[in-house]
Amino acid sequence: MRLTLFLFSGLLAAATSSSQAPATAPCTTATAACTEWVTLAGGPARSLIYRTYSLDARNDNIRRALIMVHGTNRNADHYFTTATAAAFLGGAIGDTVVISPRIASNDRNCKDELAANEVSWSCGGDSWRSGGTSASHPNLTSFDFVDEILRKLAKKSAFPNLQAIVIAGHSAGGQFVSRYEMANRVHETLGVPVSYVVANPSSYAWPDATRPTPKDDAEPENARTAWKLETVHTNFSYGPFEAGGCANYDKWPFGFENRASGYTAKMSDDQLKKQLVSRPTTYLLGQVDVLPLGGFDSSCSAMAQGATRRARGEAFVHYVNGTMGGKAAIQIVPECGHNDRCIYTTDAVLPVVFPKVR
Repeated sequence: MRLTLFLFSGLLAAATSSSQAPATAPCTTATAACTEWVTLAGGPARSLIYRTYSLDARNDNIRRALIMVHGTNRNADHYFTTATAAAFLGGAIGDTVVISPRIASNDRNCKDELAANEVSWSCGGDSWRSGGTSASHPNLTSFDFVDEILRKLAKKSAFPNLQAIVIAGHSAGGQFVSRYEMANRVHETLGVPVSYVVANPSSYAWPDATRPTPKDDAEPENARTAWKLETVHTNFSYGPFEAGGCANYDKWPFGFENRASGYTAKMSDDQLKKQLVSRPTTYLLGQVDVLPLGGFDSSCSAMAQGATRRARGEAFVHYVNGTMGGKAAIQIVPECGHNDRCIYTTDAVLPVVFPKVR
């Protein structure tokens, strides 16, 4: 009888420990030890993520998730360390799973080394930043990758106490997040609130054919000297754009026209607009991000939106809120230029990327 009771007690303890997994320390180095694969479309296609905690192991301590999308250099390791540094500063490293997806490519001029079955996303241009199709798997888009990460996070078997998900990006990653926010089809299905943080992108998907008129705060010289103030500029007006030799200025991803392929191909303009204004988004603009540095887009389609990244962001948010009835938040991050670590580790930004939870 004692042996039977002992064996039963042991089995009960094992069952309890498997359903209530003990807390583990976060994995915070940008090395292979802190990576895992996300299977896409049922496999064998897969893409890599850096993460502080496994997305498959039960973790009762996790209250938040932060997905940080890298920039044009596809340097997920760098953005992982930026995001984990922010989590340390925000006192959130113990209850937040930090994730940085690797949108890798060996297409054309990109020479990332890919593992077996690893998806090769588009290399240059705007395709991966706007839900374009994969170079190696035409049935997959870059937005599908983040969709799958969100589905994994929403599983109660892994994160039963998850209360908030934030998707953030800087520069080209900011372009990705600004378009993913208005386009994704999983936001309302997860059972967990999702918010978006867009930092210093070079361009936006404008919801109609109007653009800022080049006067007042959009006048090029005024835009270039905007760094003198830490407050948001709001003196913008809008009107028809004289396309001239810039026939593509309103084509996706700069506008809504010509969405013939990719994630948004079967979505209506009205659906994109509705989601743009209804989903909680914060735009972060560096106070001194007024120089054409860091992969600044100087194409005519981007220049139609403003002379600098800061002016483009201020004009876009002013239009979405003032004309379309949006409620987006906007912050000018003091003394920051085009630098993700300056932006995301600033004290005033930490509550945005690590929202309060119970």
